[in-house]
Amino acid sequence: MPHLLILLAIAILGGCEVRAGHGAEAPPPPPPSPTRPAHPLAARIQALGAGFDGDVGIAVLDLQTGWTTSWPGAKAMPQQSVAKLWAALALLDAADRGGVRLNEPVVVTRDDLSIFHQPIRPEVMKPGGLHTTLDQLLRGALTQSDNAANQFIVGRVGGPQAVQAVLDAKGLKGIRFGPGERVLQPAIAGLTWRREYSYGKWFWRARAFVPKAERQAALDRYLKDPMDGATPLSIVRALARLQKGELLSPGSTRLMLAVMAMSETGPNRLRAGLEPGWSMAHKTGTGQVLDAVSTGYNDVALITAPNGRVYAVAVMIASTERSIPERQALMAAVSRAVVDWHDGRDPNVLQDPSLPSPSGPVLPPAS
Repeated sequence: MPHLLILLAIAILGGCEVRAGHGAEAPPPPPPSPTRPAHPLAARIQALGAGFDGDVGIAVLDLQTGWTTSWPGAKAMPQQSVAKLWAALALLDAADRGGVRLNEPVVVTRDDLSIFHQPIRPEVMKPGGLHTTLDQLLRGALTQSDNAANQFIVGRVGGPQAVQAVLDAKGLKGIRFGPGERVLQPAIAGLTWRREYSYGKWFWRARAFVPKAERQAALDRYLKDPMDGATPLSIVRALARLQKGELLSPGSTRLMLAVMAMSETGPNRLRAGLEPGWSMAHKTGTGQVLDAVSTGYNDVALITAPNGRVYAVAVMIASTERSIPERQALMAAVSRAVVDWHDGRDPNVLQDPSLPSPSGPVLPPAS
């Protein structure tokens, strides 16, 4: 009897093995669960980027630890006037090497004018031009985003190629300075530079005569491969190196950071998300608009907490149809997330109901 039981058990097990091998298939594995960053601030940055209706890049770098997060971070975005940072860097680098003196007298004439925003233009248009100094032009370029001041600086250091050479020599990868505003802005609109674009409304009039299809094609080319493109990650890394004194002499570093801290542009962008006691040194950028599409709406900054801890932050909106308040709300939400994380609050929980959250529903705390 025992032998019969053993044989019966072998037969049953063997039959099961045969049926499993040649009959029903094994059940499929369960689908993978959606992944989320484990870091609460990373989760918030991802939510803000994914929830915004537009082509946006965000990056945050903690200078104390080197920790970085981004969305998506490695895509080149139009810089627009953010690129003025690199012209300033090239000028201060030239001063460090003895090539220029920041207090040297210079004269800005009509031939030095650029396009769009140029607060010094009325003075430049006077007989004899504007008598000033390089350091004053530096302040105008960075604090007021003055295109004429920036144009003179770029020319003084040797042109756009010279600025790019400084970026390359310092190992600032992923950043293109571009051809300068005179070439860049007309090209975005399907035009080529003409001197009269510096005066009055000549550029707007010329742009209005560009056929819609041509202007759209030119804008599409620019957005696909921006001549002044930079990735958000590259920018926060460059800002971190500037803050650490790795790009300029100590004196030039202090000067550039001090001038950036005096910036008058974009008060409702990244700055709007900060709390009392926090400070910021930054540069904004704003591109052209075609129909409902706005391009190159940016703010990049070194944000300093009351205890001195510094974060490099970049929010770059390549293109969107969202309104200016919505774009500003995204930027304020990013800087507020950094503040919340630094202060020990969960950045995924909106602390201030008056601060809009462009990402829609707020994520629960990340595990």
